[in-house]
Amino acid sequence: MASTTNFLIFFLFIITFIFFLFLLCYFVRQKCLCKCEICQCYMTSSWYPQFTNLCDWYTHLLQKSPTRTIHIHVLGNTITANPKNVEYMLKTRFDNFPKGKNFSTILGDFLGRGIFNVDGDLWLFQRKMASLELRRNSIRSFAFEVMNTEIQNRLIPLLACVANNKDEILDLQDVFRRFSFDSICRFSFGLDPKCLELSLPISQFAISFDLASQLSAKRAMHVSSIVWKMKRFFNIGSERKLRKSIKLINILAQEVIRQRRKLGFSNHKDLLSRFMQGDIVNETYLRDIVISFLLAGRDTVASASTSLFWLLAENPRVAQRIREEANGVLGLNQQLTSCEQLRDLHYLQACVYESMRLYPPIQFDSKFCLEDDFLPDGTFVKKGTRVTYHPYAMGRMEELWGVDCLEFKPQRWINKDGVFSQENPYKYPVFQAGVRVCLGKEMALVELKSMALSFLQRFNVELAPPSHHIPRFSPGLTASFRGGLPVFVREIKSTT
Repeated sequence: MASTTNFLIFFLFIITFIFFLFLLCYFVRQKCLCKCEICQCYMTSSWYPQFTNLCDWYTHLLQKSPTRTIHIHVLGNTITANPKNVEYMLKTRFDNFPKGKNFSTILGDFLGRGIFNVDGDLWLFQRKMASLELRRNSIRSFAFEVMNTEIQNRLIPLLACVANNKDEILDLQDVFRRFSFDSICRFSFGLDPKCLELSLPISQFAISFDLASQLSAKRAMHVSSIVWKMKRFFNIGSERKLRKSIKLINILAQEVIRQRRKLGFSNHKDLLSRFMQGDIVNETYLRDIVISFLLAGRDTVASASTSLFWLLAENPRVAQRIREEANGVLGLNQQLTSCEQLRDLHYLQACVYESMRLYPPIQFDSKFCLEDDFLPDGTFVKKGTRVTYHPYAMGRMEELWGVDCLEFKPQRWINKDGVFSQENPYKYPVFQAGVRVCLGKEMALVELKSMALSFLQRFNVELAPPSHHIPRFSPGLTASFRGGLPVFVREIKSTT
């Protein structure tokens, strides 16, 4: 009897597998019927010998397009680097370009119903809650206190230790991830994971978080969602790895929530405590909020920091000018004592913005069209089409930034009075724009600038071999350097 049951189960498994395989072949064949040059290039990866990264190939295609808009038919994706199109999607017809169910499905296992993966009332509720808290002066002061403590008590001692050993190579990308992870956990949850201690302890959570981000992003690169859905159904390959990673992430997120309940939250300043004081009691919903905080506070800041220091290592004169500005504003070799002092450091602000113009933490962002529409450049967008705006490519458009658009020039952000000057957010959608503009923008800038200034006041960085003329990126929801950012750290002899 048992053997008959096992045989039937096995037989049903084989039939189901063949059925899904048939569906897969059918849909992939339908998708792959497109014979246009771009789609064939994508399907065969023939772009790879000429371009270091997929985003560089997209940039090349967008630069050649008269409308700065292209179509990847096999992905059902319209990609644009046209600021008018970006404004149309993010402001004028915001309601017609939501994240969409397709996007939510792709990232649902990882991000759940967090703010980055929902539309409508769920998104509006989380945004209002976060906006209310992030606007409080007490929260901003608390954030600066957390960041400054992490810088002075952990980051600087670690760098000093490495600098004493002239031959030691340090992966700055790993350091920045640890720094931002400690900071966001203390600020958002009131808990200290201590990832940036001198021993640089291995964090299985961080490894799982990075893997989940990479594998979730790769789902969107398949020509048909049936590919990854079938792998998920049978729990094989990358989907098996993703499931294991998310399981570990869920365990830590649940522990964060449990610890916060145990310690109490009525008198705590962290964001999670403030959310838990409201009407949110659902554990899964709280888990999704925790993951969203981590994605926003760890990955994006670490990505921006890595790109900035790669550029500063390539342009030491810029780093020196940051030091000179700080000496003029704060006093010779004086440290930051409040986030208000950052407002007068215009060149530092310009460096951060210029770095993210060339290397935005989120290289592209996608929406899905609800109803048939026309973009301002005349492009017809069919209902259900994925529409992507591409900040990475936009930072490399001559008509937007001039013939020197590929050069790292912070002074392009400084006006004739020597003051930092903002650009149109639809020309520079690094923080999104319109209704979905990043709520944590100012907090992220304070963290990045505070860390960068404290670092540069005491240390220089030199790229360790092998270094590349163009960064090589790993797939993921945020940009990350493949192989990290290996550097030598050199202490600057102070002058009085």
